[in-house]
Amino acid sequence: MSKQMIIRIDPVLKSRVENYARAEGKNVSMVVRELLEDYIVDRDISGYIDDLWNRIGIKIREQDISADDIDAIIKQTRTQK
Repeated sequence: MSKQMIIRIDPVLKSRVENYARAEGKNVSMVVRELLEDYIVDRDISGYIDDLWNRIGIKIREQDISADDIDAIIKQTRTQK
């Protein structure tokens, strides 16, 4: 269930947001929801980490690297210290 949120903004800003939202076929509530969702996504470290692991996994598969290869690379790196 949705919850209501009351905010205070400058009347000029509100008018401008209403105009832009209307031009996009949206209402102000839709715009605010999108902005808040983007705000959370931009700051959600777990989402960023999941995306990073997915990209690493894709690169590893593309290069046909095995688990044994990864273990060897880790051991080699640790001995170089």
